[in-house]
Amino acid sequence: MHKSMNKFIVVKYIKLNNINCFLMTLLFDNDKFLKISRKFIKMEKLSRKRNAPVYTFENKTHTPFEILIGTMLSARTKDEMTIKAMNNLFGRVQGPEDLVKMKLNEIEKLIYGVGFYKNKAKYCKEISKILIEKYNSKIPKTSEELQKFPGIGIKTANIVIQRIYGKEIIGVDTHVHKIFNRIGIVNTKYPEKTSAILNENIKKNKGEINKIFVAYGQTICKPKNPLCNECILKTECNYAKPLYN
Repeated sequence: MHKSMNKFIVVKYIKLNNINCFLMTLLFDNDKFLKISRKFIKMEKLSRKRNAPVYTFENKTHTPFEILIGTMLSARTKDEMTIKAMNNLFGRVQGPEDLVKMKLNEIEKLIYGVGFYKNKAKYCKEISKILIEKYNSKIPKTSEELQKFPGIGIKTANIVIQRIYGKEIIGVDTHVHKIFNRIGIVNTKYPEKTSAILNENIKKNKGEINKIFVAYGQTICKPKNPLCNECILKTECNYAKPLYN
């Protein structure tokens, strides 16, 4: 390729990339985020008082493999059921070498109750096999690598990478996506878009911010029947405002 054409393509890519970042900034209400950030400590205290599952999970010692499998199981599953399935499964196995040897119907019985448990039982065995054969039973250190595994999308991969390696990344789950939209900091339809916008605009403490919003979604700003009367964000919340006007 001609050098001038190469240069043109690079410049065009940079311009498009900058435009994309600019548009993401427009989709993020920074003033509202700064205002709400002053309430983070109160949000965390309220969630801990109500024993948010994410903090229960945090207080237990989990291996990287348990975090990977547990996060995969949690997709489209109630938090309480995820914890129950993890306790059942990891009461029987310790690592991928144990899990890969189990029969499929055994895994299904142990994780019964999680969403799409039959598919996830297959993923458990497939993930274990890949880890053993390609990664020496170690969890990959990048989100991109993890997304190559069956049953692992960008949301799960980001959450796992943040929890295991402490990477500065927000793994947007249903709770984070829901709350940021309810309070009007973003206006998005899908968690993947929310993730892209938040990771572009929030520069530090991403892991802690993510955990605060997950916990708050588990205990106060629930998907169904949120506790708006107890919520410290209700004055900023588009969902709650009609209830109090």
